[in-house]
Amino acid sequence: MKLKSLLQTFAAVVVLGWSAVAAAQMPKAGVDYSIYDVPQPTDAPAGKIEVTEFFFYTCPHCADMEPLLEKWAKAQPKDVSLRRVPVLFRPQLAPFAKLYYTLEAMNLLDRLQGEAFIAIHQQRVNLGDEKALLAWVTSKGVDAAKFSEVYNSFSVSSKVSRADQITRAHNIPGTPAMVVNGKYLVSQGDHARQLQVVDYLIAKIREEQKKK
Repeated sequence: MKLKSLLQTFAAVVVLGWSAVAAAQMPKAGVDYSIYDVPQPTDAPAGKIEVTEFFFYTCPHCADMEPLLEKWAKAQPKDVSLRRVPVLFRPQLAPFAKLYYTLEAMNLLDRLQGEAFIAIHQQRVNLGDEKALLAWVTSKGVDAAKFSEVYNSFSVSSKVSRADQITRAHNIPGTPAMVVNGKYLVSQGDHARQLQVVDYLIAKIREEQKKK
């Protein structure tokens, strides 16, 4: 066989090989994600695709996901919005849900969301204890009195209760869990793969919207 023919044959084999790999990596319903029988409502404005992360601060897998999710979120176009919902699988998680909604109410999430995971998992600070929490936020330059006021407010308590309702409605099996537009629940596993599946589902929803 001539060199040219050999090269053409080799190229064809390479293309087929990559096609097989791509097909194997293509997300599949029932494997990489499941579809809710009844889509759940979202908080996103009209025209936006909402991605919801269900998490809790003491979850080591959520701590591993955090830097990946932050990087992913910053790279998203304007039609994608990220919502986080702190889960309450057990009563001991309530203070951490209150922490999240207090940071949200005080516009501190961008600055302290990642720091909270670091404090808990690397520095072993018990942010579920209010005294330790107030000392921690003070060390971050936050007014402890104001933080305590918001932390113990009716508004934050209401949001915590609502988060529990949302988690139950979505039938979240574990964390971190990713839900796309209230319709698709991404299977758990490798976090980078989870976000790849999220990207696939976002593209899928865009195509679905074009056909309407």
